[in-house]
Amino acid sequence: MVRCAQVEDVRKLVNFLKKANLGTDGVEEAVDYFLLLEDEAGNIQATLGIEPHGPVGLLRSLAITSRASEKELLLIFEQMLLLAKEKQMQSLYLATNKKGSVQFFEMMGFQQVEKKALHEKIFESAHVQHILTVDNSLFMELKLD
Repeated sequence: MVRCAQVEDVRKLVNFLKKANLGTDGVEEAVDYFLLLEDEAGNIQATLGIEPHGPVGLLRSLAITSRASEKELLLIFEQMLLLAKEKQMQSLYLATNKKGSVQFFEMMGFQQVEKKALHEKIFESAHVQHILTVDNSLFMELKLD
């Protein structure tokens, strides 16, 4: 089951992200921008979040367990797109340094974009500022409007 995270999910979500060695800054403030994929027992199997910046967002915190299937990964992405549209976002961005993941993101509708073409609001993100210092990272954008 995929659902939006709630305030009462913050501790469970933060623990899941820490186990995946992902940052947890901003999770509490933007918990309603996170989706959880849970098993029947309520254990998180995957998560995906948006770090909101006005009309645009940065996809963050994609973490999946080995038990999550490709179909479930597609489902969480589809639900994230619906959430972003519901939140009236114009574009979603993501950053990756894994060349192998580019094809998957392109299949989801993302296109590679030059750093200089990023929406000005996305530069407010401390995460983006860090990514800009990493040589082999690239940005991708999905226009929602």
